[in-house]
Amino acid sequence: PRRYSDYPDAFMSWNIISSIGSLISLMSIMMFIFILWESLVSNRQIIFNENMCSSIEWLQQFPPMEHSYSELPVLINKF
Repeated sequence: PRRYSDYPDAFMSWNIISSIGSLISLMSIMMFIFILWESLVSNRQIIFNENMCSSIEWLQQFPPMEHSYSELPVLINKF
């Protein structure tokens, strides 16, 4: 190569620390890509029920108009 970086020996420990940090970053990126790939390929079923809503936002069938309640409604747990 025409140009390459030549650090003094005093910076060797920092160069090793930087190299280890870049290897850790590379491994974490590879693990992240594997997790994304595995989540897209596997066909797991969900472990929670989608109908377990407990707040008024999830009980509405469509978005209510602004300021449609003069007071907060009381929610009763039906399940």
